[in-house]
Amino acid sequence: MNDPFATTSPGLAGPAAHAFAVTPDDAADLPVVTRGLYVGTGGDISLVLKGESAPVSFVGVPAGSMLPLRVLRLRATGTTANDMLGLY
Repeated sequence: MNDPFATTSPGLAGPAAHAFAVTPDDAADLPVVTRGLYVGTGGDISLVLKGESAPVSFVGVPAGSMLPLRVLRLRATGTTANDMLGLY
């Protein structure tokens, strides 16, 4: 397959090239700090951003949302959204 961007370095504003399923967990960090979070089933989200220690909450995130966030940990406590993907 032809990829005209194969030799360019992606910036944070560019599209993600990888994704993984995210399972909320109060104690464990994600395997990769994300550059975005896709929310399949809407709800509330509690997370810790890269470089922070205190959690922040996003209330009423709609289904199908794409959040441009550098997520370190997605917390189970306070998270009701589901079907999320970490993008990087």
